[in-house]
Amino acid sequence: MEMLVSTEWLAGELDASDLYVVDATYFLPDHGRDAKAEYGFEHIPGAVFMDLDDVRDTGSDLPMMLPPAERFASRMQSLGIGDGSRIVFYDNSPLHSAARAWFMTKEVFGAHNVAVLDGGLAKWKSEGRPVEQGKQQVRHRHFTVFHDDGAVRTLPQMKDISASGDTEIVDARDADRFEAKVDDPRPNVTAGHIPGSKNLPYEKLFNADGTWKQGDELRVAFTDAGVDLDKPLVTSCNSGMTAAVLYFGARLLGKDDVALYDGSWSEWGAHSDTEKATGAA
Repeated sequence: MEMLVSTEWLAGELDASDLYVVDATYFLPDHGRDAKAEYGFEHIPGAVFMDLDDVRDTGSDLPMMLPPAERFASRMQSLGIGDGSRIVFYDNSPLHSAARAWFMTKEVFGAHNVAVLDGGLAKWKSEGRPVEQGKQQVRHRHFTVFHDDGAVRTLPQMKDISASGDTEIVDARDADRFEAKVDDPRPNVTAGHIPGSKNLPYEKLFNADGTWKQGDELRVAFTDAGVDLDKPLVTSCNSGMTAAVLYFGARLLGKDDVALYDGSWSEWGAHSDTEKATGAA
């Protein structure tokens, strides 16, 4: 299964017994929306709901940190997803949060056949395809976790990466946050960005209809931000959510030497011993 699948493809596979469709919509508090309630009101037929606010390390004071492997496996099992399943994530969020679900499931916890639905629920509905209401009844299945942190970077690693200049650090936040033109909303986090990082707001990876840019258009989004795609790449954002969008985009371009800084600016900006940069890179 390709890592990005079309609505047409999904419509043709929807009744397959090994296919699991997962709504991974996530909203920030200031969006004023309830992802779980919206799922209950309308979702792709047969889809289950992954609560990304629950599929995280709830013991960390950092937002959206990766959950322990046991927690992730438990949540997948509760969705009825087991070994050998083909999984398609979609969302209806301005954050394109399906990319975060894909990153966790495929790149960190070892599932093989995992994809993102191009255009998400909005494109599905715009084509007049069916939706349904309510909650799915599922049977728990065994989900084996193969935990691999190879695609994840920690604060000590990021300090070395920032100092070396050998790896591109790409920040998915908006320019005002990146350039410290606005204060960080969290009281213990200073404004700015990781020294040496480049700014590529995640929205620039999408077409007007919410589908992913691909090929040369996607490549230009990175290069226009000053990113050298011949170098290894680490993505970052506020919390690891939209960093997964840049990660997914880089993987669409065929990059294997890409990683994600899970602590992102929430962690870096909270440490007084880390250097901060302001202004355009």
